[in-house]
Amino acid sequence: MSNTVIQVSSDLIHSMKKHYADSLLEKIPPGAVFAAKHNSCSITAYRSGKVMFQGKMHAEEAMKWGKPSDPPAKRKTSGSPLPPNISRMSLIGSDEVGTGDYFGPITVVSAYVKKEQIPLLKELGVKDSKDLSDIQIIKIAKDLLHVIPYSLLLLRNEKYNKLQASGMTQGKMKALLHNQALNNLLKKITPETPEAILIDQFVEADTYYRHLKGQAEIVKENVFFSTKGESVHIAVAAASILARYAFVKSFDDLSNEAEFTLPKGAGHQVDQAAAKLIKQKGEAALYKYAKVHFANTEKAKKLI
Repeated sequence: MSNTVIQVSSDLIHSMKKHYADSLLEKIPPGAVFAAKHNSCSITAYRSGKVMFQGKMHAEEAMKWGKPSDPPAKRKTSGSPLPPNISRMSLIGSDEVGTGDYFGPITVVSAYVKKEQIPLLKELGVKDSKDLSDIQIIKIAKDLLHVIPYSLLLLRNEKYNKLQASGMTQGKMKALLHNQALNNLLKKITPETPEAILIDQFVEADTYYRHLKGQAEIVKENVFFSTKGESVHIAVAAASILARYAFVKSFDDLSNEAEFTLPKGAGHQVDQAAAKLIKQKGEAALYKYAKVHFANTEKAKKLI
């Protein structure tokens, strides 16, 4: 049977369950949050954040909530090859959250995990933040805050929009943030030095360093890049959880200021929320809440 799969947040799954309340099925597969049958389309939402749409009009139904997920990608590295024992090293992991969300800031965290702490982090439930609900992330992050040294940077929307309007790409912004977080953390843990640094790869190593050209302090020693970095070393997973925790807190603050719950992601619900914000506060207010160059801004205007 043909199908469409999308990846969404736990908050959006909760909203979807409410939306399909009249179509929910009693029997759900293992690992699922809910299953529903709506207009000849079967919808199954999983705790991992994946939602599968099957049957008639599956693509159209899925597009109401988000874009189809890319097929699983193999891990890719650039720059120096990863050391064979990297997963067992005392290592700084660096990751970012919020780059694909219309609302909310970009958060970057670099976290240092000593090799003897790896079993403890596993015990705390540290793993890829995409496989955790926001409630689980908050719980784990509160433990991590007292266990490992880290550096957190937030790029709020006002500054993000100014940088973007000046011609700076999101890739360059992320490179600058990662480099600054790494510098901050290395100073924090001195005189101790990590055996390696692993950045969750969002761009090729050459491009990353090209973005940093002209910076006074560029962290280069023992730096490695890999996609799916959380599967390489638990420090990247820890960084991802702390970054997500900061993102969720900032997102909640923005929702409180907006006086209604802002949806995560960049789907149709986001267009509707942006339209509501424009109606209530004016288009200029979006610069505080959103990444205004996203297509959602124009879509929101058309909804008004």
